[in-house]
Amino acid sequence: MALFKDQLKYAFRRLARAPLFTTITLLTLAVGIGANTVVFSVVEGVLLKPLSYPEPDRLIGIWHTAPGIGLREINVAPFLYFTDREQAKTLEDIAIIQGDSLALTGAGQPERIDGLDVTDGAFSILGAKPALGRLFTRSDDQPNAPRTVVITYGFWQRKFGASASVIGRSITLDGTSREIIGVLPRNFHFLDRDNDEVYVPMQLDRSKIHLGDFSYDGLARLKPGVTLAQANADIDRLIPIGIHSFPAPDGFSVTLFEKAGLHAAIHPLKQDVVGNVGNVLWVLMGSIAVVLLVACANVANLLLVRVEGRRQELAVRTALGAGRGRIATGLLSESLILGVAGSAIGLALAYIALRIIVAMAPTGLPRLHEIGIDFHVLLFALGLALFVGLVIGLIPVLKYAGANVQSGLREGGRALSQGRERHRARQALVVVQVALALVLLICAGLMIRTFTAMTHINPGFTSPETLQNFRVYIPETIVPENQDERVVRTMQAIREKLAAIPGVDAVSFGTSVPLDGTQNNDPVYAQDHVYKEGEIAPLRRFKFISPGFLGTLGTPMLAGRDFTWDDLYGKRPVAIVAESTAKDYWKSASGAIGKKIRVGNTDDWREIVGVVGDTYDNGVDKPAVTCVYWPLMQSNWEGQKGLVRRGVAYVLRSRRAGSSAFMSEIQRTVWSVNADLPLAYPSTVKEIYTKSMARTSFTLVMLCVAGSMALLLGIVGIYGVISYAVSQRTREIGIRMAMGAQRGALTGLFVRQGLVLTAIGIAIGVAVAFASMRLMQSILFHVSPMDPSTYIVATAGIVAIAWLACYLPSRRASAVNPVDALRAE
Repeated sequence: MALFKDQLKYAFRRLARAPLFTTITLLTLAVGIGANTVVFSVVEGVLLKPLSYPEPDRLIGIWHTAPGIGLREINVAPFLYFTDREQAKTLEDIAIIQGDSLALTGAGQPERIDGLDVTDGAFSILGAKPALGRLFTRSDDQPNAPRTVVITYGFWQRKFGASASVIGRSITLDGTSREIIGVLPRNFHFLDRDNDEVYVPMQLDRSKIHLGDFSYDGLARLKPGVTLAQANADIDRLIPIGIHSFPAPDGFSVTLFEKAGLHAAIHPLKQDVVGNVGNVLWVLMGSIAVVLLVACANVANLLLVRVEGRRQELAVRTALGAGRGRIATGLLSESLILGVAGSAIGLALAYIALRIIVAMAPTGLPRLHEIGIDFHVLLFALGLALFVGLVIGLIPVLKYAGANVQSGLREGGRALSQGRERHRARQALVVVQVALALVLLICAGLMIRTFTAMTHINPGFTSPETLQNFRVYIPETIVPENQDERVVRTMQAIREKLAAIPGVDAVSFGTSVPLDGTQNNDPVYAQDHVYKEGEIAPLRRFKFISPGFLGTLGTPMLAGRDFTWDDLYGKRPVAIVAESTAKDYWKSASGAIGKKIRVGNTDDWREIVGVVGDTYDNGVDKPAVTCVYWPLMQSNWEGQKGLVRRGVAYVLRSRRAGSSAFMSEIQRTVWSVNADLPLAYPSTVKEIYTKSMARTSFTLVMLCVAGSMALLLGIVGIYGVISYAVSQRTREIGIRMAMGAQRGALTGLFVRQGLVLTAIGIAIGVAVAFASMRLMQSILFHVSPMDPSTYIVATAGIVAIAWLACYLPSRRASAVNPVDALRAE
C-alpha cells in the first residue's frame, strides 16, 4: 500500500511538471467521458430506469391488433373497457384515459388548458396520493354524479396561490362548473403528460355504449404473480364476449367487428411512455462510445510519446533493481490519475450539458424529468474512469515496463535513430482512430442525407412560416345542442373578422392542420366497388373543413373543385379526397371525380367533387396519409341525423405570422365575437413542421458533433505521429539532404507514411461501416445504409484532411538545415 501511495505521489509530480501535456490530455478525456456520461444519462433516464410508480413491473398498457382492417396497433374502446373491468381475472384494476383541451372561464381572461379525461381507476393504478383533498372514486365516475375535478400542483400554485382552502371551490371548464376535490403532489407525473393541468372523470354511461370508438388509451395493473402472457390470453378471451355484449352503432353491423380480427396486444406500460425513441438513443450511445475510444487512442499515443522520452530513465531504474511490477505500477498510476481526473471534469461538463439538452430537447423525447446525474450515472462515470485509465495505461506498460536494460541505455546515445518497431504501437493507434472516425462520419453523412430527403418532401402545404394557426372550441354552453348551423355561423363570423385584420391574405378553418397530431380514421366504402359479406373497407384519415381551407394551406387542387358555403349550409352529400385515396380506388385523380363514397351502410352516398394533393400528416418520414375531406356540417352521418364539428383549427396566411402583436390582435378579434372563447395552441405551421422533424434534427446534430470530434482527434493523432517521426529522424534528414536529397522528396516521404496509415484505417473503417450500418436502418429515410455517395464523400474528406495533417509537419522536415540537423544529434 505504501508503495502504491509513493507511486501516486511520484505520478502527480511528473504530471505537474508537464502542464501542457496534462492539460491537453485531461481536456481530451473530459470531452470524451463527458459526452458519454451525457448520453448514458439520457439512455438511463429514458430507457433503463423503471417507471417511478409502486411496483412498476405490474403496470401494463392495453392495446389490440386488428389485422382484418390492416391495423397492427389499435387503442381501447369503452365496450372493451367495461368488459375487461367486469370480467378480467388477471387485472387488479383497469382504466382508460383521453387527452382533452378545456376552456377555463370565470377566472380572469378565458384560457385554454390541457387536461385529461380519466376513469376512476387511473390514479389508483399508478399509486398516486393527493397532496390535498382526495382523488376520484367509483362514485365520481358515475354518469349522474356531481361534476368534480382534480388539479395538478402547478395549476394549484398558478391559479390559487397554493391556498389550502382550494378544496371545495369551483372552476368553470367548458361552461360546466366543477368542484375541486383534490390536488396532486408536486412530483407526480401522469405517464409522460407533463402539460396537463386538470383531470376530470369520464362518467361514461354503460347503457349507452356501442361497439367501436377506439380512441382511448388503456392502462392496468396486473394481479400479483400474473405474467404478461397470461394477461394477454385473458384479455383475448374477453374480446368476443365484449363484441356480443354491446350493440353495433347505427349504420354498422356486429359482423364488421368480428371480421376486424381483434386480438389483445398488451405490453409493459413503460413501452407506452418511451415509444420508439430507443433506436435513436442506442445509435447515439454507440456513436459517443466510439468518440471515447478515439480519445483513448489519442491519449495513449501521447503517453507513448511521453514514455518514449523516459526509456533511458526506465532502463536505469531497471538496472538499479526496479522490478517489472514496480515500473508498471508507476506507469499505470499516471494513467489512472488522468482517467479519474478526466472523468471528474467530464462529469462537471456533463451536468452543464444535460441542463442544456433537457431545456432544448426535441419534441417527443420522453421522461425528461427523469434525466439527470444519479447514482447509476456516477457509477457509470467511475467505470469509465477506470476503463480509460487502464486502456491508456496498458499500452505503454506492455511496451516499456519490461524494457531491455542494455538497449535502453544504448538508445540514450546521440548517434542512433529510432527503429521502426518503436513506431508500430503509435501507428496502430492512428489506424484505429481513422477507422472509427470514418464510421462516425458515415453515420453523420447518412443522417444529413436523411434530413435533406425529408426537407425535399412536399408536405402538402406551402410557405409554412406565413401560416398562423390556433384552435377554438365552441361548447354547448355558448351554442346549445342541435343548433348545428349556428355553430358554423359563429365560426364563419370569426373568420370574416379575422380576414379584415391588416396583412391577412387568407383565412379558413378545419378540424386539423397537417402534422398537428390529430387523427380520425374510419373505413370508407366506394359505391362502384364490390365488397364481400362482412368485408371492411380500408381506413382513411378524416378531416372536416370549410370552403377555402385547402387553398389557404396551399394544398393543390388536382381535379374538380373546392367546397362552397352552399355545400356546407345545404348539407350537400359531397366529399374531397387526397390523390393517394383516388389512386387506391380509381387509379388516377381525374377518375375519382363524380364517384360516390360513404362510411356507414345507412349513410348517404357522398359525391367526390375534388381531388387534392397528398399531405404528410404522420410526419414527412412516413408515407402520405390516404385522406378524405368532408364538410364541417353533415346530415345522416354514421347513424346520426345531424353532426357538426365544434372544435376547429383556424389558419391565417400572413407575413405577420409568428409575431406576438399579430397573435394579440387575433385574440381580440375572436373575443369581439364571443368573450368566452379562449384560443388554444397558437403557433405557425412552420413551428409544427419543425417539431415533426425535431427527433431527426436532434439525431443529426448529435451524430455530426460525434463525427467532428472523432475526426478532429483522429487528425490530431496523424499530425502527432508524423510530427514526432520528423523530430526523431532529424539526423537522418540532415544526412539525406547533405547527400543531395530534394525537399520535395523528403516531404513526400513523410506524407506517404501518413497516407499509408490513413488508407489502412479507411479500409478497416469501411469494413466496419458495412457490417454495422444496418443498425441505422430504422432511423433513415429514403437513404440506404450502404449509400455509395455518403461513403465516397466521407472517405474523400478523411483523405483530404489527413493529407493536410501529414503535409504540415513534413514541410517542416524539408526546411531543416543539414548542418544544424547533424549538430542536433
